[in-house]
Amino acid sequence: MTQTAPPKPLRADDEGKRFASLDPRTGEVVAHHPVHGEAEVRAAVAAARTAAEFWADLGFAGRRARLDAWRRTLVRRLPEWQSLLSAETGKSADDARTETALVVEHLHWAARQAAKTLGRRRVKPGALMYNHAATLEYRPLGVVGVIGPWNYPAFTPMGSIAYALAAGNAVVFKPSEFTPGVGVFLADTLAEVVPEHPVLQVVTGFGETGAALCAAGVDKLAFTGSTATGKKVMAACAATLTPVLVECGGKDALIVAEDADVPAAARAAVWGGIFNAGQTCAGVERVYVADAVHDEFVELVVAKARELRPGGEPNADFGPITMPAQVDVIRAHVADALERGGRAVVGGMESIRPPYVEPVVLVDVPEDAKAVTEETFGPTLVVNRVADADEAVRRANASAYGLGAAVFSRNRGDELAARLRCGMVSVNSVLAYASVPALPFGGVGASGFGRVHGEDGLREFAYAHSVTRKRFRALLDPMTYERGPRTIKHVLRLVKALHGR
Repeated sequence: MTQTAPPKPLRADDEGKRFASLDPRTGEVVAHHPVHGEAEVRAAVAAARTAAEFWADLGFAGRRARLDAWRRTLVRRLPEWQSLLSAETGKSADDARTETALVVEHLHWAARQAAKTLGRRRVKPGALMYNHAATLEYRPLGVVGVIGPWNYPAFTPMGSIAYALAAGNAVVFKPSEFTPGVGVFLADTLAEVVPEHPVLQVVTGFGETGAALCAAGVDKLAFTGSTATGKKVMAACAATLTPVLVECGGKDALIVAEDADVPAAARAAVWGGIFNAGQTCAGVERVYVADAVHDEFVELVVAKARELRPGGEPNADFGPITMPAQVDVIRAHVADALERGGRAVVGGMESIRPPYVEPVVLVDVPEDAKAVTEETFGPTLVVNRVADADEAVRRANASAYGLGAAVFSRNRGDELAARLRCGMVSVNSVLAYASVPALPFGGVGASGFGRVHGEDGLREFAYAHSVTRKRFRALLDPMTYERGPRTIKHVLRLVKALHGR
């Protein structure tokens, strides 16, 4: 592992007009970006209004053609894109390549599926309204604001951006101050294939820029970040009745049942907890292992985790902690776990050497320790022994979070998955649901609400528009004062005959 001084926190220049994004591996400046204030944010939203009209008028086919062209542009520029991702986040080359591949796959699905999911279709009017035709379609909201995170600065916000664009909206995107260049790259590449209007704009800066976007009159705000910040976003948007989609953190559990393929479960736990330096909202943070297979599982996890090392090289197993303040959280959680009786079977306090954290595997950690109850967001795993898979389900569900989970069992996977209180479950794998564009992604409880990806993700950025059209005069028409005294009696007889059994 190459040891470097940890990057200093980001700061705007003396005049507050621009700031630097830094490579967390070295502390070197990647690029400078403007600090956009309230006036600039409102101007971007105003420009997006005009862009939204143009974009919506293209229709599904016109938008798909442009989004497909964007996808091809992104694929053509993959090396540049991957390099920028690694520079701003510090993630390894393979982690960055994986992220870009997921973006491309989801963009393709959203563009292709939007017409089928959102386009006008006929619905049955029912017996009482048999003389009417009924149609339903989903129309774009207008302008969508997106506030993205730093851990997956392309894949996570594109879960909102791509689907909002496919639904016919213009987007104003505020990327994390740690990864602004990725947001600018996305907007610039789309502008190459949509030069007429800025259908995707980027505003850069700190928390004040995000707050300005919440208050700028967008038609919906999609936020990804911590639960605490999500509550602030909701409060700010409430002032203008701006609807929100909130995807917050997780404390995702992996359950290893008595009948699990233990080597496969161990490989999945190590990868799910440590890839991207553990900086994954749906990554594995807690592992509950049935007593019958616990010792074998821990032995395999220890052997694999000890092989992994962080570093700044492209071929490193994983990179540094992107946000310097997160190192303090990791340190506090590990220290609390050890002080409360937990044991480190891989690593320990000495593994935390900013900006890098080596793998840490903890066992026998009390369930009320911070490493179990709070999001750690680092390359750490808590592995606790349970009597059986049923106890594992109870412990997994005891968390305030409810984002994703994983289950390893040869015979009970579906049953155990159905009992977990969370938005997504992978059976005999980890995080597979995130790679399936047709599946909605999102959680419950402290993990937020609303969904990105899939048909649900498309509908998040549209509103239902219902139309009925009278085709001919009905024999019984209760919706007029000329209906006569016998009309309602006949209607009630019809209702009893149709629905009273």
